[in-house]
Amino acid sequence: MNRNDLRRVDLHLLIVFETLMHERSVTRAAERLFLGQPAISAALARLRGLFDDPLFVRSGRSMEPTSRALEIAGLLSPALDAISTAVSRAAPFDPQTSGAVFRIGLSDDVEFALLPPLIKRLRAEAPGVVLVIRRSNYLLMPGMLASGEISVGVGYTGELPANAKRKVLRRSQPRLLRADLVPGALSLDDFCARPHALVSFSGDLGGFIDEELAALGRSRRVVLAVPQFNGLATLLAGTDIVATVPDYAAAVLATAGGVRNEPLPLPTPAFELHMAWRAAQDNDPAERWLRSRIQMFCSDPDSL
Repeated sequence: MNRNDLRRVDLHLLIVFETLMHERSVTRAAERLFLGQPAISAALARLRGLFDDPLFVRSGRSMEPTSRALEIAGLLSPALDAISTAVSRAAPFDPQTSGAVFRIGLSDDVEFALLPPLIKRLRAEAPGVVLVIRRSNYLLMPGMLASGEISVGVGYTGELPANAKRKVLRRSQPRLLRADLVPGALSLDDFCARPHALVSFSGDLGGFIDEELAALGRSRRVVLAVPQFNGLATLLAGTDIVATVPDYAAAVLATAGGVRNEPLPLPTPAFELHMAWRAAQDNDPAERWLRSRIQMFCSDPDSL
């Protein structure tokens, strides 16, 4: 195919193809693209004709790509990234008049403690923009960035896709939360003897604190695991349960009242909170503006 032949290719079809590759479902692809299922099915039929291949075959509730679809996806993804970059560089961004939709992935601690002041700033500067917040973590964020479900994410990150960039926003220290009225700081013995609560996205009953305690030949007993930070102070109220949370979440919870925010009775390493984004949108004026506001309101200059 030469470039003149590209006139018969609808770019919309390629977006549908990429979305189907990530979602493996007509229903979910329709939801992602805000289209009806018949429209996605019709686009898939046209794609099959364009590439002369079934592209996706039914396997249970999922649609598995053919070898030809996998080959196309490998070539198509960087091409669409390049097109997105070229178009975004040509489009100016005015926060006051923009109606842009930003898709942001946040870990629960960031959503709870750092999102509210960011929202206030964005509403003041860009009242017409729309924010779509997706719950993310270090396991989910790489796939969400690679697929384009989000353009930027904030949280603790591990391995990232090749098409992503990363920057440290702050270095966080864990803090102790307690709601009891016993005066004075907890000793290490008290800390280990107390029942513990933790916020766990996946329902795990252990974390980095257990590793630090094990290095000291100590252990603790977790009696409560909850999926989010909102409401943690209420759950601790009237009990002897303690919790270990990031310093910025501890500050917000303690300010709201009902819990005390104290240093831990054992040394712990700082953790880096990252902002990660798609490299294809590195120079997008709108995305650059968004990232600058995230850095302004989610970072902690004193910790860097």
